[in-house]
This record gives sequence, structure tokens and C-alpha cells, in this order.
Amino acid sequence: MRCEVCGRKINGKPITVMIEGAKLTVCVACSKLGKICQEEPKPKLILQRLRTATARPRMQTPKLQAPAVDTSQELVENYHVKIRQAREKLGFSHEDLGKRLNEKVSLLRKIETGKMTPDNRLATLLERTLKIKLIVPTKEEKVPQTKVSRAAGRELTFGDLIKLDEKDKEDPTGRRSS
Repeated sequence: MRCEVCGRKINGKPITVMIEGAKLTVCVACSKLGKICQEEPKPKLILQRLRTATARPRMQTPKLQAPAVDTSQELVENYHVKIRQAREKLGFSHEDLGKRLNEKVSLLRKIETGKMTPDNRLATLLERTLKIKLIVPTKEEKVPQTKVSRAAGRELTFGDLIKLDEKDKEDPTGRRSS
């Protein structure tokens, strides 16, 4: 350890001194330049436990969670065409629509060209303002039934699908290629 005043190596125990309002760790020679500070006794472990037990509980910060996505509704396929046609029908310019929705004109232009998709909040605002329907319930895709019978509640595997694909590629006359 080195003296914070002269920079010499401190031999033995360093001394804490108050020099012009600064607490410094110095050697014996430099300790005469200031007032020697008494070492503060460290609090006993029992006092530390008592203090932490009576301390106020910390407020926990809420964990950030991803917003819940509503999968029961989706945006119509040709939303950009509907938005443009409805805007033109009502006689709004991009600037007028932007002021009414409190959105940037550049965002509205990108949505109309199909470069961006509006989030649910903006889609509902557009629906109300332009009096059109943009958000519809999702359609359930029907899974085509396969030719393989599912015995004993067994589900279809990738191997079953490969076998089905191979059967479809077979020659309908039943001949093998050589």
C-alpha cells in the first residue's frame, strides 16, 4: 500500500488522517500533516442482523411481461386496399387522417402501401374513423383427413406422412420402374 500524500510504500500499519477535510491513508511521516482519525469500531454481527430485520421491506419492481396477444382475431387480408378506398371515399388526405388519429403521415402511407401492418390499437382507430371492418375473428383451418386409419387413438407421425407421400408417388398401374 502506498501513501496518498507522498506516494512512498507504507511499512507497517497505515494511518488514516484528516488533511484539509479529506480523509487520507498516509505513512507515519505524512501523518504529522493532519489530524489523526480514530478508527470506527465495526458494528457487531448481532446489531447488523437487528438492523436488517427492522428495516423497511424494499419495493419490488414489477417484472416486464410481453403483452398478451389476442389470437382470436386477425387483420383482414387486403387491409391496405380497404383503408385507402375508405379514406378516399370520405375525402380525407393523409394529413387529415393523421391529425384525426394522432399518427404520423409516413406511418399511414406505409400501411396503405402494405409495407407495414397496423397494430390492434391502430386498426381499431382506423375502423372507427373510416367506418370499415379490419379485424375479424380467425378462421379455423381444417386439417384434411388422411387415408391412414388411426388405430387405438394413435396420432399421425412424420413416418406415417412419408409413407403416405410414397404411396401417392407410386405408379397407378402397380408396375415398378427399372
